[in-house]
Amino acid sequence: MSDLFFSESQSVKTNASAPLAARMAPRTFDEFYGQEDIFGPGKLLRRAVEAGRLGSAIFFGPPGTGKTAAAKLAASLSDSAFVETNAVTCGVADIRKIVSSAKLLLSSKNRRTTLLLDEIHHFNRTQQDALLPDVERGVITLVGLTTENPYFYINPALISRANVFEFKRLRAADLGKILSAAMSDKDRGYGLKTIELAAAAASHLTDYSAGDARRLLNALELAVETTPPRKDGVIVVDLAAASEVIQKKPVLYDKSADAHYDHASAFIKSMRGSDPDAAIYWMSKMLSAGEDPRFLARRVVILAAEDVGTADPQALVLAVAALNAVEFVGMPEARIPLAEAVAYVSTAPKSNAAYLAVEAAMSEVARGPERDVPIHLKDSTADSDALGHGLGYKYPHDFPHGFVTQEYMPVPKKFYDPKETGFEREIKKRIDFWNNLRKNAPAGTDGKKSSEAADKSVNDDEKYPKKKNSR
Repeated sequence: MSDLFFSESQSVKTNASAPLAARMAPRTFDEFYGQEDIFGPGKLLRRAVEAGRLGSAIFFGPPGTGKTAAAKLAASLSDSAFVETNAVTCGVADIRKIVSSAKLLLSSKNRRTTLLLDEIHHFNRTQQDALLPDVERGVITLVGLTTENPYFYINPALISRANVFEFKRLRAADLGKILSAAMSDKDRGYGLKTIELAAAAASHLTDYSAGDARRLLNALELAVETTPPRKDGVIVVDLAAASEVIQKKPVLYDKSADAHYDHASAFIKSMRGSDPDAAIYWMSKMLSAGEDPRFLARRVVILAAEDVGTADPQALVLAVAALNAVEFVGMPEARIPLAEAVAYVSTAPKSNAAYLAVEAAMSEVARGPERDVPIHLKDSTADSDALGHGLGYKYPHDFPHGFVTQEYMPVPKKFYDPKETGFEREIKKRIDFWNNLRKNAPAGTDGKKSSEAADKSVNDDEKYPKKKNSR
């Protein structure tokens, strides 16, 4: 069993050949920077780790934010045996071996085992289920690490047996502390070397690390190790050297994972919230990460219809035009018509009246009373004339204002309710005008015709025998 477990003293032993990021892993809370909301003094996770009572947990968040360091720190303070593995390379058979060794250790020495399972989201349901009984009985303390949302990738049964903690991207101040620690530490860092790190270079490294401590330390190591010292032995890391090792800021965006949906959500909600700057930023970030511009264009079309609607009908026209332009032009130029549509839709007056109308109508179709097409609205053809189809239909253009009162739907119900915003003000005025005409219409003109109205309709039909009644 000795090949599976290693003691805390072995885990923190300085390995001179290890990368700087591995050498600088925190050994105590004093060396752990960031995550104050969960790891700060007095916080639940901090109290649980200090008491050696963490229990099974899931740590999730972006890479380089301290998940592995926190798990190892917790294991070292719990006096438990510790085994680390990765879900990518670990199968059910491996899990059973670990559990078997953990049971033996618990029964022989009354010592628990902490299993650090990195990238746990790669475990399928069967593999996760293999852990359940022994996590439940406390044979192993599971600490699962993932960059994905665990509620989407981990079985609810396993989630219910673990505390879930979210790790946030590190702030610039936290990265600055980590950078200073690496520069001054004589055992694990560069404290024994004479290095001049320019302020501009330090700012560039922290800014372009995008909250990732591992990326920061890897960049620092590359800059220091590849910069030849001056004649006096001083290694000067200036802005040019720092820019060379981090030439492009990473875009933390995976088109196939949670980041895709989170960014798309922010993009849509920014347009809906009338913030063109935020909307264009999220659009640009997704495009920079390689997102399909057609995906973004389709979102703009949907939002133009759903959230702008008839408050500005031109929004949908422009959005569809942008989608066509994106299809025709392609990147990188497609970003221009796309930005134009995003800016227009973001600043357009908003109304979801049309969306609410169709939702209500669909619900009425599914759950409301059955409605047949009124006979005067039915299509009139040579075959159907004998059945009276179209008889009594009033052609609106034959009446003042191009409007006439007649029944268009049995058991009338209101679905579309325009708002007092944008062009819908005009629409609302029209509807109010028509409602007033209906209110003052003579008796027998509401589709339930009097004999006189029916005769008038028949005469109209005879007067215009070739009209399509389906107009």
